Amino acid sequence: MLKLPGLIDPHVHVREPGATHKEDWDTVTQAALAGGVTTLLAMPNTKPPIFDEATLTLALDAANAKARCDYGQYIGAGPDNADIAAALAPKAAGLKMYLDSTFGELRLDDMTLWMPHFQTFPKLAPMVMHAESRTLAAAILFSTIYDHPVHIAHVSLKEEILLIKAAKEKGIKVTCEVCPHHLFLSTEDIPAISHEHPGRGEVRPRLATKEDVHSLWTNLDVIDCFATDHAPHTLLEKDGENPPPGFPGLETMLPLLLTAVDDGRLTVEDIRQKLHNNPKRIFNLPEQPETWVEVDENAIYEIKATESFTRCGWTPFEGWKVKGRVTKVVLRGKTAFEDGKVLAEAGYGKNIRR
Repeated sequence: MLKLPGLIDPHVHVREPGATHKEDWDTVTQAALAGGVTTLLAMPNTKPPIFDEATLTLALDAANAKARCDYGQYIGAGPDNADIAAALAPKAAGLKMYLDSTFGELRLDDMTLWMPHFQTFPKLAPMVMHAESRTLAAAILFSTIYDHPVHIAHVSLKEEILLIKAAKEKGIKVTCEVCPHHLFLSTEDIPAISHEHPGRGEVRPRLATKEDVHSLWTNLDVIDCFATDHAPHTLLEKDGENPPPGFPGLETMLPLLLTAVDDGRLTVEDIRQKLHNNPKRIFNLPEQPETWVEVDENAIYEIKATESFTRCGWTPFEGWKVKGRVTKVVLRGKTAFEDGKVLAEAGYGKNIRR
């Protein structure tokens, strides 16, 4: 039996408030525990988005009532909330800046809107960037100009990982995460995922080429964290005329990574570093005493959405054979998950910034 520390996922879309038909704090934290995740950090692009004290309170109240594992809630950077976001930094998991595609109150159309956030958000508080390709380069430049550490979300391209590598070599304060779907899937897998429904292959950043995937694997030492970017949408939505981008991932991340360990592509120590030690340091997270995950390393099985806890009810990894199953999760001395059953009650999860 393999024993791991409680895993930390710094990039999760909970969908509450505003889209609880896809997921809410109850189902997302059940899925997290089933995947060995004992702390998750929730993204702010909900409906309404989390960008001021009222909306932050709305999300945290829901989490306080429903969450079964520990959690934090990001605040979103908008075009005119820099002072508000900075004041709320002690209560937030960090600041999320959407430098590429998003809508509404969190849309940052040009770089002059980034400046106030870099100037006012506390230096010791995490800043997470949705930045792709050239905006990633701009985010690293801003980090240098304002001497503010930045964390780059969901790196997927060869050019991105090589730029981050070069920035680190220069001593620039940048860290990054990579999602399992960008490690294990490429553009060549889209037909198998889609099953004649193109929307099922839609994710942002998009799935990349095999060369990009290979570059992520050959630069594992540059990657600080693994993160799911768990983005649940229902199959009805994915198969509709305007499919929203995103994949669920909380329950498939660890088995996929453990299978890569079995294949010799990764080590258990890589998992400990990138799913516990590094995110704990980067996001200034408290200790979780008496917390661990037990895994049956030899369990071989197929991934099936019908056996998952996420409300969205599908996975791009349907039918994949994996090796390594979470058998037990102990959170703060209490058995929270065992033998396929979530045992932690709603409300047991703690706010990591409380």
